[in-house]
Amino acid sequence: MKFISWNVNGLRAAVGKDFEKSFALLDADFFCLQETKMQAGQLDLHFKGYESYWNYADKKGYSGTAIYTRHQPISVKYGIGIDEHDHEGRVITLEYSNFYLITVYTPNSQDGLKRLDYRMKWEEDFQAYLRSLDRIKPVIVCGDMNVAHEEIDLKNPKTNRRNAGFTDEEREKMTMLLANGFTDTFRTLHPEEITYSWWSYRFHAREKNAGWRIDYFLISDRLREHLKQASIHTEIYGSDHCPVELELEDF
Repeated sequence: MKFISWNVNGLRAAVGKDFEKSFALLDADFFCLQETKMQAGQLDLHFKGYESYWNYADKKGYSGTAIYTRHQPISVKYGIGIDEHDHEGRVITLEYSNFYLITVYTPNSQDGLKRLDYRMKWEEDFQAYLRSLDRIKPVIVCGDMNVAHEEIDLKNPKTNRRNAGFTDEEREKMTMLLANGFTDTFRTLHPEEITYSWWSYRFHAREKNAGWRIDYFLISDRLREHLKQASIHTEIYGSDHCPVELELEDF
């Protein structure tokens, strides 16, 4: 079973940059998107054999998530059930008989860390939501989590120490999540590999490979025995992020 996650940084823009070709090439059972930047009715994008589910932000041209799937879910939930967090279209949960699939676009702490306090509250509530689901059945959660967990996960750790996405607070929240029953699939299979999933549009960062790994597939620890592959598709363009992949076997 193959899963893809991609922050498209505006789906309408990505469609103009060969998104449909990339979608077909990746050929996933589940295709999770973040930062769609859309409202309902702005784009009619269908793929044969897939159903799609969308969570839009109240604010136009901002945030938003979607999932295309070949597999009919038992139930669909938008948001995490907390009003403070559920107006930016950041979470979709699909329930299946033996797992939950969640796509998430984690809030950015922003320049000057002006949203760090909110980010910390989000982390606490979102992680509590994941743990509540994990008590029922295994969880697969993917998306742009807006944190480079370890120094290996970004090109310039020293100069970014107090920048959004690499603060001690954000990194500690990821450490806590992994300590509470979740596995970082890419780092588990590739403990020493330096591969990034996001590059700034400035300073020719992608050409220089001055990037960050901030896009993840995390799974409940008890799914590790099914973990076959986790990869980062740096060869695919169309956004400032590239797609990340998870493959589970005998599942």
